Amino acid sequence: MTDTIISNIESYIAAQILKQPNRRIASDESLISSGLIDSFSLMDLALFVEDTFGVRIEDTELNANTFDTLTQLASLVESRRK
Repeated sequence: MTDTIISNIESYIAAQILKQPNRRIASDESLISSGLIDSFSLMDLALFVEDTFGVRIEDTELNANTFDTLTQLASLVESRRK
């Protein structure tokens, strides 16, 4: 299940945020701290995650501690779906 979550989020970031649909993002690649996505894109990503996976993301979680890698995002989604 985690691989599916990572794949969906990776596809969204590549196509919608980076506008590079063929770009591969490693599951441990930094998204926020590396500057790959900015604060505006972070909000879009949070909305995508909420809508796609039916989970609630708190505003206080929109930071590099919980949202910096695909693995972190997938873990957050998994923890909310249980």
